[in-house]
Amino acid sequence: MKNIRHITTILMLAATTGLLQSCGSSKAEEEEEKKKVPVEAAAVETFVLEKKPLSSSLHIPGELVAFQQVDLYAKVSSFVRKLHVDVGSEVSQGQLLASMEAPELTAQLSTSQSRLQSQEAIYENSKAAYERLLETSKTPGTVSRNDLDAALAKQKSDLAQLDAARSAIREISDTRNYLEIRAPFSGVITARNVSAGAYVGPTGKGSEFPLFTLVEQRKLRLVVSVPEAYTSYLKNQSEVTFKVKSYPNQNFTAKVSRLAGALDNRLRSQRTEMDVVNNDRKLLPGMITEVSIPLAGNVNSFAVPRSSVLNSTQGSYLIKVADKKAVWVPIKTGTSTDTQTEVFGDVKEGDAIVKVANEEIRDNAAIANQKMVNAGN
Repeated sequence: MKNIRHITTILMLAATTGLLQSCGSSKAEEEEEKKKVPVEAAAVETFVLEKKPLSSSLHIPGELVAFQQVDLYAKVSSFVRKLHVDVGSEVSQGQLLASMEAPELTAQLSTSQSRLQSQEAIYENSKAAYERLLETSKTPGTVSRNDLDAALAKQKSDLAQLDAARSAIREISDTRNYLEIRAPFSGVITARNVSAGAYVGPTGKGSEFPLFTLVEQRKLRLVVSVPEAYTSYLKNQSEVTFKVKSYPNQNFTAKVSRLAGALDNRLRSQRTEMDVVNNDRKLLPGMITEVSIPLAGNVNSFAVPRSSVLNSTQGSYLIKVADKKAVWVPIKTGTSTDTQTEVFGDVKEGDAIVKVANEEIRDNAAIANQKMVNAGN
């Protein structure tokens, strides 16, 4: 009986093992069958390639700077007698900003005026003496030729001294005019660094800081550094739009006025300036802007969905379907938007391009099931 039970147990274990092996084999065969199903058999969505220029815009930071800005220093060493303007004062060209005083210039002017009067008297005397001698010399033998020449030389010398005295007066008078600080152009005073009674002079000789800083606000410069790859999109009179943080919902416009014509060696970009009319003075010098530069697409280029561009370690490709086979076409990409990319390569209108490219669709693989869709869908 014990032997019969033992044999029965062995038979049951063998049957169970066989059943398990059968199930395992069945699952393994199913996995193998799945692996044998080719990727190419899946439906591949393609679209017809068409020429279409891709227009977009480049957003780069810029800065608003004053069209004109100058630091005003005293031209001669002097004391501030009176300030006629302060920070925020809007001034016009030629307007008096500050009056200075320099007592030594007044003394020099008085001395020069006295010297001038003396030289005028000396000249008048020598001139009269020469004219008398000249009249007397008309009678033969009365005046020698040497005396007449000496009188003429004395008159010319005194005239030269008189001209020198007059020049000295003009020089001192011009210097005294420097005691009045006037605006070289219309604008706004943005800084004042002195008060009445302060000793001032040319920079480094009494004044470390300027008396005033004058800024033109009704016309500004929008300065942008355009990267090398986008310099061809901007020319003189090209129009751009920009925004500032103070007015986030308002677009401002400007036109290109000046191009540097060379790239900055460090930034590899071209300095570009636009003139901005600012009559309402809403914009301020020093504001940081977000500039939108329109990028017009090439009419002979192709714009494709970004999903159709395959970026691999070897480069960028489009997958073209030709004769029911996948062909990897090397391309160069250009301007891009959120949904499309400009491409250049060995493709032409009418080519069937895979809309969603991936590396599972190998080069030269068979495409058994192809579905044509719209490139924009």
